[in-house]
Amino acid sequence: MKVAIASPPFPKSIEDGLFQLEKLVIDAAKRQAEIICFPESYIPGYPLEEFDVEVSSPGALQAALEKACKIAAENHIAIILPMDWYSHSGILNLAHVISNTGGLSGYQAKTQLDPTEDDIWVPGTERSIFEVNGVKFGIAICHEGFRYPELVRWAARRDAKIVFHPHCAGSNMEGAELTEWGHKYNPYYEKAMMMRALENTIYFASSNYAFRYPESASSLIGPDGQCIEHQPYGKEGVFVTEIDTDLATGFLAKRFKAELYAD
Repeated sequence: MKVAIASPPFPKSIEDGLFQLEKLVIDAAKRQAEIICFPESYIPGYPLEEFDVEVSSPGALQAALEKACKIAAENHIAIILPMDWYSHSGILNLAHVISNTGGLSGYQAKTQLDPTEDDIWVPGTERSIFEVNGVKFGIAICHEGFRYPELVRWAARRDAKIVFHPHCAGSNMEGAELTEWGHKYNPYYEKAMMMRALENTIYFASSNYAFRYPESASSLIGPDGQCIEHQPYGKEGVFVTEIDTDLATGFLAKRFKAELYAD
């Protein structure tokens, strides 16, 4: 399976986000990618204080989703599109899964919010497994993949070959300039990516914005915990990598003795 991981610039508006999305989707599709993943809350943009994020509405988000579905169908590629989404209980931080025919396969809402997000979103209440071209996958959003390894293991124990990880970590205004992936003095995020793959024997695919000062790179980690490919720090674009799903056995995840830790 060929997977694509996007590193778009932070969107100036919903329209700009869709423009960047289409550009990267076309690029990935030309390289025969079967699915592409975008960063956390990509439409309308993660609510960082340094950015003037467009105020959304249910209608504007629905229109954006419909546009993304059309882009997926036109390019015959599945899209993982993280968005804000209005629900009866409040606004969710979720990732829609759009099929390569433009249909909706469902969504994964962020169930474990970061403490700083409690006043922004309401948490989701369910976990889901998705499938594209016969390959099962899960989605863990930012904080969930970095600090709640149980959520990635949940997917691996249900035969997910890969877990996609939309996240947001960095700034365009200040921060360290990273130069070496996984360096011991880098923030811990890339080490956490390695562990989520290694401890479950699956692939872990993480998408971040192309910040001027990113705290992590968009990355693809193999079932042995090694980084297969990553986007250069601060560089906008998309990388496409073919994975061997037979290597994603979920062996270590399935050895977990859940009954010993039941509440």
